[in-house]
Amino acid sequence: MKKEENASISIMKIICVTVILILISGIGVMAVNTDLKDVTIILQNGYEMTALTSKATVSEVLAENNIVLEDNQKTIPDLNEEVSSGQSIQITDKSYNEVQIAKISEDGAKTSLDQLLENYAPITEKIVVEQVTIPYETVTKNTTGASGDTTDKVLQEGKDGLKEVTYKVKYQNDVEIEKTVISEKVVTEPVNKIVQVQKKATSRGTTTTRTTLPTSTASTSGGTTYKITAYCPCAKCCGKTSGMTASGTKATAGRTVAASSKFAFGTKLNIGGHIYTVEDRGGAVTGNKIDIFVNTHAEALAWGVRYLTVSVVQ
Repeated sequence: MKKEENASISIMKIICVTVILILISGIGVMAVNTDLKDVTIILQNGYEMTALTSKATVSEVLAENNIVLEDNQKTIPDLNEEVSSGQSIQITDKSYNEVQIAKISEDGAKTSLDQLLENYAPITEKIVVEQVTIPYETVTKNTTGASGDTTDKVLQEGKDGLKEVTYKVKYQNDVEIEKTVISEKVVTEPVNKIVQVQKKATSRGTTTTRTTLPTSTASTSGGTTYKITAYCPCAKCCGKTSGMTASGTKATAGRTVAASSKFAFGTKLNIGGHIYTVEDRGGAVTGNKIDIFVNTHAEALAWGVRYLTVSVVQ
C-alpha cells in the first residue's frame, strides 16, 4: 500500500515539472516571435532618443513614449505609417514646411530627397538685442519782442538718443525667416537742437522787417520728451469708426491728440513745434506717451514712433 502511494506521488511530480517546462517554452517562443524594433525619434529641438518597441505605426510609437504633438507639428513619416527597425521618426513644424513644398510643386521644379529634407529642417529661435538711434529734433526759439538786434545762433547742439530693441528671431537652415519686436528700452534720450531766430533790422529811415514764427511756437511752460505715436479713425486703431473723441468732439488731423488724464481736455500742447489740443484718451496712452490723430491708417504706420519734446502752451 505504501509503495503504491509513493509511486502516485512520483507521477504527480513528473506531471507538474512537465507542465512548468511547457509554460516556460511557450513564453520563450512568444518572446522570440515578438517583433521588437529599434526606432530613433528626433524631436523638433533636435534632441534624439532611441526606443525599443513592438508597435506597428508612428502614432503608436509616440503614444508608447508619452510624446504628444502640438497643433503646429507633424511627423515624418505620417502618423498612420508603419515603422520598421532602424527607422527614424522626425517631429517638425507643419505650416512652414507645407508652404515650402507647395511652392516647389507650383514652380514645377524637380525635387530631390535632399531638397525635401532641407525643407523639413528644424526652426530655431533666438533673442536678439539691437541698438537703434533716436534722431534729435531741431527747435526754433522765438525772439520777437527782444531788445536789440539778434542773429541766427545755435543755443544748444542736438544729439541723437539711443534705444535698445529686443527681437525674437526665427531661423531655418541659418536663414532668418521671421523677426518680431518684443520690447523697446530708451538708453539715452535725444537732446534737441535749439536755434535762435534771426531778427533783421535795416538802417534808419527804412522799414524794419522781422521774421516771425507760426502760431505753433507760442510761449510754453517746461518741456519733456514724450513717446509720440499716431492713430486714425479705423476700427483697428480705435475699436470704432465714428471718429468721435472721448471729449465729445470730432477728431481732426493736425489738432486732436490723445493723452493721459494728467492733461485736462482742451489743454494745448506744443509737440515738436506744432500746437495740438488734448481731446481724446486711450487705454494704451499712459505716462509719457501721446497719440496724434491722422486721417488714414497708412499715415499712422508711416509716422511710426518718435520721441519729441512736449510742453504745455500758456
